[in-house]
Amino acid sequence: MRRLPLADAIGLRTGARHSLHRLYRPADLVVLGLGVMIGAGIFSMAGRQAATTAGPGVILSFMIAGIACMLAALCYAELASAIPASGSAYTFAYVIFGEVWAWVVGWALILETQLAAAVVARVWALYATQTLADLGFGQAIPQGALAAFVLATLTATVALSARIGLRALWVIVVAKLLAIGAVIVVGATHFDAANLGGFIAPAQPSSGPADTVLGLFLGPTGSFGWFGVFAAAPAIAFAYVGFDLVATASEETVEAPRAVPQGMIRSLAIATVLYIATAVVMVGMVPYTRIAQQAPLTAAFETLGEHVMVHVINVGAVLGLTTVILVLIAGQTRIVYAMARDGLLPRGLGRLSRRYHTPSRVTLVIGTVAILLAQLAPVLMLEQLVVIGTLFAFLMVSVGVVVARRTMPSAPREFTVPLSPLIPALSVLATLWLMINLRVQTWGWFTAWMAVGLLVYLAYGRRRSAFAAELARGGRHRR
Repeated sequence: MRRLPLADAIGLRTGARHSLHRLYRPADLVVLGLGVMIGAGIFSMAGRQAATTAGPGVILSFMIAGIACMLAALCYAELASAIPASGSAYTFAYVIFGEVWAWVVGWALILETQLAAAVVARVWALYATQTLADLGFGQAIPQGALAAFVLATLTATVALSARIGLRALWVIVVAKLLAIGAVIVVGATHFDAANLGGFIAPAQPSSGPADTVLGLFLGPTGSFGWFGVFAAAPAIAFAYVGFDLVATASEETVEAPRAVPQGMIRSLAIATVLYIATAVVMVGMVPYTRIAQQAPLTAAFETLGEHVMVHVINVGAVLGLTTVILVLIAGQTRIVYAMARDGLLPRGLGRLSRRYHTPSRVTLVIGTVAILLAQLAPVLMLEQLVVIGTLFAFLMVSVGVVVARRTMPSAPREFTVPLSPLIPALSVLATLWLMINLRVQTWGWFTAWMAVGLLVYLAYGRRRSAFAAELARGGRHRR
């Protein structure tokens, strides 16, 4: 339960803490957040959830999910302003709760980012194949090869130069925002308020057994109605996942204690507005009973004769997913880099390339694992594992704000959560609600992953910890 002192976490123990180049500014962090939060889901999430779970009330579902994530983002913002380090929630936990809790959070974040990169690469390959086919190039390239190609290309980009990756991110994010803007503007011209009906669709009984944790207690709850509105929120929360990765860029950000909280909150607010606007357009164009579950926006525009928009959506999806993968790889690189230089993972992963001045070694390892997962594992069936890893980190960060106020009352904070401890408490409750709406099978896989992680820590990390070695050498007294 040894806790890393705050001074050590932010760089006074070793110069390696500040060996990463500082290249991000506030606007860059907003682009970073939008890069990871806005992918292909903006074109499909609203339609799928409206057709199967919430009806026109999916608009409220997006608001609920956005509010839940904003509560967590406020908590992240405070801790990021006090502990501006690459490890994000991992480092927060190390300082506030202790080493074993830091390992648990870091292990959950590895699950989130590594699996997410593989999942998104597979989806990217699907959209890329469809885009090539629509443009008349056929489907000669296997989807597996396309997934490997995009992962290899973006891994090399992150490994060789953070600056090049940032420039590419700006260009692609601007392009996909233009595509999203076109979808919203053109879709709004076909908006028909009659398609909203009574807004809250009539509830329908369930046709199968309950498969969520909440369902074990309440039984099958059915779909639509008010419960459907709330039930759609956990699935929609997946669309907002990623804002927390902005905090992993803290050591590379100019005036990080102020810039990181601003970038995180602003990017989440912009993403929420864009998702809600797209949801309004989706349910306003087509009655929810006629929305296609596969490619809903594409089908809606085709029905309305807007065939050019089909190409816009496909290209926008490919661009959106490209930036998601890029930020996921960069974010996980910084998390594993922080864990490795603390000795909890092999120290070689925590070294910077002398030539490129980036953690290129760990980046190449992460990219290789992502390629193998995308090729060999049924990653599209494990999507909820990405969500549960993220929500677990949300939970720890929300509790961490309250604990840190007691254990580190004098630590400088450029941002503080308003109405604490009320806001952190609401964040905990909102996160728990999202978690209990996940499938029982997801909880089983997550429990197994965390059990393996604890074994790895006991066998390796606990004995190789750099902080533990410092204490053993008779270093400064620690609680």
